Amino acid sequence: MNALVAYFSASGSTAKLAKTLAAAAGAEIYEIRPAMPYERRDLNWMDKRSRTTLEMQDKNCRPALADTNAPVSGADVIFLGFPIWWYREPSIIDSFLDSTDLTGKTVIPFFTSGGSDLGEGQIRIESLAKGARVLKGKRFRSRASEDELKSWIAGLGVC
Repeated sequence: MNALVAYFSASGSTAKLAKTLAAAAGAEIYEIRPAMPYERRDLNWMDKRSRTTLEMQDKNCRPALADTNAPVSGADVIFLGFPIWWYREPSIIDSFLDSTDLTGKTVIPFFTSGGSDLGEGQIRIESLAKGARVLKGKRFRSRASEDELKSWIAGLGVC
């Protein structure tokens, strides 16, 4: 399996998980970064005027990416990581999916959350990852062990 772990992390929790997953999968890792990094005040979900609140209210919002050079061409499997925001994937993930050719790839969402599941995000990712096969996403603790992740990967049937 030629795999890539592509992830977005605003606070570091998903980054920690992504690095452990990349080690478990023997995969290359790529950080999905917004052109304008999120600041602490942007992430205040209780503020109806915060950047992320406004982005997540507009399901067509596509924040600009810092780059569009994700090394997906050599990968058969793309593990796509992110935190759950408002019961779905962050809008920056939608930007990544819209700007990346995933034709013929298998996309496997993984995410961090204090307790929320992916909600409508699964269907959204399936529709945005054009030409890709999208497997069911899974929530993990940011401190998931490499052994736990290896077991999950083995059960996916993508190797």
